[in-house]
Amino acid sequence: MKKAKAAKTPRKKKAVAPAKHKDGFHLGARLKHARLLHQMRLKDVAARAGCSESMLSKIENELASPSLTTLHRLCKALTLSISDLLSNGKVDPWVIMRPDQRKTIGHRNAAGSEGVSAEVLIPSAEGRLLEGFLVVIEPGGNTNGVLQHKGEEVGYVVEGQLELTINSEVRLLNAGDSFYFPSNLPHAYRNPGKTGLRVVWINTPPTF
Repeated sequence: MKKAKAAKTPRKKKAVAPAKHKDGFHLGARLKHARLLHQMRLKDVAARAGCSESMLSKIENELASPSLTTLHRLCKALTLSISDLLSNGKVDPWVIMRPDQRKTIGHRNAAGSEGVSAEVLIPSAEGRLLEGFLVVIEPGGNTNGVLQHKGEEVGYVVEGQLELTINSEVRLLNAGDSFYFPSNLPHAYRNPGKTGLRVVWINTPPTF
């Protein structure tokens, strides 16, 4: 007579650890802290940023990563900049950053990411008057709508094609072209080409 096999105890699913940035802080926790400081509800911030309440909850709990555009709109809803969000409080008089030392915000290949990410070229710190990014855009990647905020912007197309819309006027830029515009003008951008696009993008003051 065969012995009955003992029932297998179901394995517990491992909890997903919050995703940390390489400098050690939690992006979602900082967004949540800013929201609570403003005494705002999840649904209020989500409505202002144009995302769902459930998505914002996942971002705050490190279960989802915001796209670059969504992060910008969340910061605008909370009256802070991405630079404020990334700041570690340390102010060096001058800085050299190696490629592996730069933070990357946004995820080009994630669902709903609009195909855009950006490497932070200037470490965020209180009192800085500039913020700079190496913006990387996949073919077809875009801002998913119009951006508008205070300040000024200048950029240089390193490679690829950039379709830049400023105040409803569309311009096509190629590698080697540069641009400038006041950030209070409605603006949007996308990669209309078939290859990746890289743009050095500088804002002043840090309001992106």
